[in-house]
Amino acid sequence: MFYNLFAPLGVEWTAFNVFRYISFRSMAALITALVISILVGPRFIAWLRRLKCGQYIHEDVAAHAAKAGTPTMGGLLILFSLSVSLLFWADLANRYIWQTFFVFVGFGSVGLWDDLSKLRHHQNKGISARAKFGAQILVAFCAIWLLWENPAFDSRLTVPFFKSWTLDLGWFYLPFGIFLMVAASNAVNLTDGLDGLAIGPSIIAALVFAIFLYITGNARFSAYLLVPYIPGMGEVTVFCAALAGAGLGFLWFNAYPAQVFMGDVGSLSIGGVLGYLALLCKQELILAVVGAIFVAETLSVILQVGYFRWTGGKRIFRMAPLHHHFELKGVPESKIIIRFWILSILLGLVALSVLKLR
Repeated sequence: MFYNLFAPLGVEWTAFNVFRYISFRSMAALITALVISILVGPRFIAWLRRLKCGQYIHEDVAAHAAKAGTPTMGGLLILFSLSVSLLFWADLANRYIWQTFFVFVGFGSVGLWDDLSKLRHHQNKGISARAKFGAQILVAFCAIWLLWENPAFDSRLTVPFFKSWTLDLGWFYLPFGIFLMVAASNAVNLTDGLDGLAIGPSIIAALVFAIFLYITGNARFSAYLLVPYIPGMGEVTVFCAALAGAGLGFLWFNAYPAQVFMGDVGSLSIGGVLGYLALLCKQELILAVVGAIFVAETLSVILQVGYFRWTGGKRIFRMAPLHHHFELKGVPESKIIIRFWILSILLGLVALSVLKLR
């Protein structure tokens, strides 16, 4: 809104030119979302308590018994602060902003449906897997189709560490993009099992993609760093910054010991939009690097279930996802969280190094 109102005034008053800079508006969006989250958070959590939106704790995780009843669906706080921040600082005429916001709200709606179902049945059983995946696939299909119909976008897959070698997937890019978004969405959902565990790496991933998207939308930087140039894509940097700010504000209340959990409405929306951001900046495979924590958590579940069925009851890990394995080995929850954050920071730096290691 500020961009659309004040940027045109820069022709006569140069002071208003500051609103033209994506870097300035991104920083402002991050701070705005952070401040809104911290200010609104206490009342929002109290509202969730009045609605009795308490988290169900699975009996297999005995160490988490004290967390039973902690308000969930905190992802709504992220959505609110993100939305207000975008309204203030994003270019509302930019198509990519609205497409990205659609993905965030779309996956969040699926998560909200699941959360409400769990609360209604007073157990950790939401909507059926078929309904959940079907709704996610529908949102992902609509999002990837909007990209496919854009002449500025193509079906080539960027391969990290190679200067000019790309893989043209053709029509296969559609199912690939759908898989990427749905997989990322559920990977973040699986990781959201400890206080602050999922939101920390998500913030780091959002900041990493903010840099990639800024470069993708800048003709000079993209040419120098051999990154595909897509006009207007740099504006999504504002979205990434707002997401990081909203995530930090949520972490204020979600840090150990958590006062609120994000719920599926938060984890599915964040994971889905991270997958979409990777598609937007044509760094699809980098998502597996910057989100390696999510990948590891997901693989631990797949391996555990597969090995259990294959051997007739044996396990690889004491419990899956991976963070529960470390818990049952006696590692304190706070230590697991901090170590996962540290690994996420390192992975984010590795992902950014791809810009020069070509």
